[in-house]
Amino acid sequence: MDISFILILALAAGAMFLMTSRTRKQQREAQNFRATLAPGQEVMTGSGMFGTVVDVDDEADVITIESTPGNQSRWLRAAIAKLVEPPVEETEETTADDASEDAAEYGTAGADAGTTTKGDVDDLVVPDDLSGLTDDRSEKDRGRRDDGTDIK
Repeated sequence: MDISFILILALAAGAMFLMTSRTRKQQREAQNFRATLAPGQEVMTGSGMFGTVVDVDDEADVITIESTPGNQSRWLRAAIAKLVEPPVEETEETTADDASEDAAEYGTAGADAGTTTKGDVDDLVVPDDLSGLTDDRSEKDRGRRDDGTDIK
């Protein structure tokens, strides 16, 4: 046999081993997660249904999930895909100190720095294309730089 053929077979076997070891690790983690399910946890099933664990029957490997108040359904433990973390609510509000820090950082001043009023937004006109732009310069200013010299 050729030595290169044996080397290719060894590399293929090594790659297969590495790929299957990663899969086995993920399966072990999922099994540990499912084994520690407890009432009160919010979960998602493999089919995408969200609900709260109400009851865990260890003998039959059945989990009772409540998707809406009063609507309970029974699922096999293996059908639970992942634990759902509740969304984090942002309670941070901008205070006057934060606005003054922003004003100092961006070079604006005044008590209302960083705030916009409805009038500011309504006054802004953005054309859809160049046809809406007009040249308001007079005829004598066209073709001249700011210093008065002609542009060639």
